[in-house]
Amino acid sequence: MTRVDFYILPEDNTISPLLYTARLVEKAFRRGHEIYVHTGSEDQTQQLSDSLWQRPESILAHSTGNLDAQQTIHVSHHGEPGQHGDVMINLAGVIPPFFSRFERVAEIVPGKPESRSQSRDNFRYYKERGYALKTHNI
Repeated sequence: MTRVDFYILPEDNTISPLLYTARLVEKAFRRGHEIYVHTGSEDQTQQLSDSLWQRPESILAHSTGNLDAQQTIHVSHHGEPGQHGDVMINLAGVIPPFFSRFERVAEIVPGKPESRSQSRDNFRYYKERGYALKTHNI
């Protein structure tokens, strides 16, 4: 069964969701995982892609177009995640219908308290269905 981790960003907004996602992608990549980042829009996909190409310590090669591309890291706001099934990072807010095919799902919880309602709904959804949940205060 899919394990779901909630990464709760600080309320003072010192860490943006995109910045933290780039860090999380790098950490998962260094541990040998395949990563699919599900974004909420074309603009968010592009912003995260730019961030991954401009990491201070290392550039993280990834794809944003062809879901069938054999990339370890894929960022997309489009439907199905191709062959990926290891780690999904959800930046879209709403839970995509294909989340359960992943071994792990990372939900990024925004810092602003008024922006957290969707994350609370997601937590309830997973909990009601018996998924293993873990929270991390960042």
